[in-house]
Amino acid sequence: MEADGVACPRCSVVNAPEANFCTACGAEIVAPDGSHDEETTGLFPQVGVDVPGPGEVGQLIITRGATAGSKYSLSGAKVQIGRHPDSDIFLDDVTVSRRHAEVTLDGRQYVLSDVGSLNGTYVDGDRIESEVLREGAQIQVGKFRLVFVIGVLGGPA
Repeated sequence: MEADGVACPRCSVVNAPEANFCTACGAEIVAPDGSHDEETTGLFPQVGVDVPGPGEVGQLIITRGATAGSKYSLSGAKVQIGRHPDSDIFLDDVTVSRRHAEVTLDGRQYVLSDVGSLNGTYVDGDRIESEVLREGAQIQVGKFRLVFVIGVLGGPA
């Protein structure tokens, strides 16, 4: 463990000491003794709603799928996710609808909404129509899995 935080075992990015998931690649961060907090880590973490602080923005990191490791900033008022080439987050797989989901900024909270997709949009294992995103939320769109994090725009999340 480093003085300023915890280094990710996958990509070595230094994360906040209390982080359960890497803000750069989405990998689970386990304490040096191999332990982790069962309530906030694992496949579907249950953590509190977070809002960005000054200079921070919501981000989605693809953790499973053909483009795993890709990071997308949620800096616009609406970010479209889908298989359509004009999507802000383009996920090229037939399990993803052309217009699958969108993330909007509602005040200081990010809201993920399914926009009529065939296969549905899932947050922490539950199919949703609309859901406020929490730090570490696991999102599934078709075969792709993404993690929601809040970080500094242009730097490590």
